[in-house]
Amino acid sequence: MKNQVAHFHLPGLFEFYEFYRMFLPLFREHRDYFYDWCDISSIYGAPADCIWGGGRVGFGDNDTRDVLSLTRKYGISARLTFSNSLLKPEHLSDTKCNRICALFSQYADPKNGVIVHSDLLLDYLRTNYPDLYFVSSTTKVLTDFEDFRREVRRSEFCYVVPDFRLNHAFSRLNTLNDAEKSKVEFLCNECCDFGCTERRICYENVSRKALGEDVADHVCSAPDHSDGYRFSKAMKNPGFIGIHDIREKYLPMGFSEFKIEGRSLGSAVLLEFLLYYLTKPECQLPVREAIYLNSSLDLF
Repeated sequence: MKNQVAHFHLPGLFEFYEFYRMFLPLFREHRDYFYDWCDISSIYGAPADCIWGGGRVGFGDNDTRDVLSLTRKYGISARLTFSNSLLKPEHLSDTKCNRICALFSQYADPKNGVIVHSDLLLDYLRTNYPDLYFVSSTTKVLTDFEDFRREVRRSEFCYVVPDFRLNHAFSRLNTLNDAEKSKVEFLCNECCDFGCTERRICYENVSRKALGEDVADHVCSAPDHSDGYRFSKAMKNPGFIGIHDIREKYLPMGFSEFKIEGRSLGSAVLLEFLLYYLTKPECQLPVREAIYLNSSLDLF
């Protein structure tokens, strides 16, 4: 096995701050509850009302310094989800987004990063905040493998998140060299219809909303879209990556980076993700009890 440890990148840096204040001490103090072959490498998200935001509009209003204090305490990288695909030069001077990037770039242990879609924003951030690292966003919808390969080879990015429909393209993924494999960050638990042709349009709709445009919500045409997100449905998705896949396929092939989506799904659903991906089955009940019985945390 080339890589013994699976590095997970978790959702809700700002959105689930209170949840992580409870969970991270548990993860450190009761490490025996959790698989020894995995760790928490980063937590990603964005405060509400950031025009550079994308993916899913954030709703977190926690203080940025508090958020960074928490991630630094546990040696976890903090990532800003600034994946708006429709930015123009006039948006780059936004005071709030620049202030947050300046704060994130002050710390190097661990180093913090930005998930980005727009090359315009990428160039701006590299020039003005060179101490940050950069992740190519899944919102680019890189479904063609050669497009994805070219993205992986870009030196600007430390990590690249392919479209989830490339997750099981093992024969092609195995043509990447070791350095390229180390940059691939797979989105594990996507629930979107595998045959969806509207994914890019959906992300652009979110980008327009982040810019303050008065646009209607994108209405998905997938047959079961009205059900919303269901982890049980995601598990049946052809692009789903489960814990056995990680242990038996991806790690032996040399892939070690795995992203969990869910910024807009609520902390109760997030807990289910962490129970499944990080927690030993026989320890899931004690973890649930520690979280659910904590009177200071209101799961939703």
